[in-house]
Amino acid sequence: MGQLIKPERYKALLSKRQTEQGIKLIKDFFQQNLATELRLSRVTAPLFVLKGLGINDDLNGVERPVSFPIKDLGDAQAEVVHSLAKWKRLTLAEYKIQPGYGIYTDMNAIRADEELDNLHSLYVDQWDWEAVITESDRTRHYLEDVVRRIYGAILRTEFLTCEAYPQLKPFLPKDIHFIHAQELLEMYPDKTPKEREDAICKKYGAVFVEGIGCRLSNGEKHDGRAADYDDWSTVAEDGKVGLNGDILIWYPVLGRSFELSSMGIRVDKVALLRQLEIERQEERKQLYFHQQLLSDKLPLSIGGGIGQSRLCMVMLHKAHIGEIQASIWSDEMRQECEAAGMSLI
Repeated sequence: MGQLIKPERYKALLSKRQTEQGIKLIKDFFQQNLATELRLSRVTAPLFVLKGLGINDDLNGVERPVSFPIKDLGDAQAEVVHSLAKWKRLTLAEYKIQPGYGIYTDMNAIRADEELDNLHSLYVDQWDWEAVITESDRTRHYLEDVVRRIYGAILRTEFLTCEAYPQLKPFLPKDIHFIHAQELLEMYPDKTPKEREDAICKKYGAVFVEGIGCRLSNGEKHDGRAADYDDWSTVAEDGKVGLNGDILIWYPVLGRSFELSSMGIRVDKVALLRQLEIERQEERKQLYFHQQLLSDKLPLSIGGGIGQSRLCMVMLHKAHIGEIQASIWSDEMRQECEAAGMSLI
């Protein structure tokens, strides 16, 4: 079990009924804003995919997917998705989406290896989105423009929520700050990656940390990222490595940084081969998804995931994600949360 944060004198500002109403308000409003801002069309997504095709998201490469045999397919193994990072790109090709447009979907996943705490649950729900881009769009300038547009949708959602529930007061800053993971290391060389995120988020309120997955000057990664979706190895126009990152905010309810989204420009053929070599995973080139990409059958794209329960948690000023979603928690955590004023669903 992860470490539980118990804010002093915490009291939920909304009743359970108001919370459920607020969740619907936020989800309806934000996804429409996101779709309009990025020109995305909603599509239906799978809960599970066939094992062995390279379609499931490998996250950091060590998390075990939940799997089960399919009786009608000769006990072929299916895997519950971790996210839809690669499935979306296949769908862009199947639907013949043009540059400047994309798709989004409600993604529901099970991550059985999560360490459960205030932010992490076995159940993951997020808006997974993916848009087609051109070769000239594969720049840090384009990436940061998309980040600003997503952050704008988050700010509009905060305004709406606080208008609906006046007991909630807005706290997000007007602008989001951009910093590369290497710069963050140089600013705070004696801190861990998580401590660096806390420090920079407390300073600016909202931050996009770039270059997640590439090795920094100390030989370590800021955080892990699979080799076959985000491009974390291409040198951008400003000389910095990586075309991806995480949207983080400072969350005063918990007194810590809080990740809302992981996103990035996706690998092209060159970046895929380079990153597979770096991670010593060249055998993955033979998988279905990778063959489609290497055969020029998939479009260039940018995409990411935005946590639904996490966004609702922030907008409604909750201290535990279990106050937003129904999941499984240990009896010990339920008791601790109840005593601390966090009533889990």
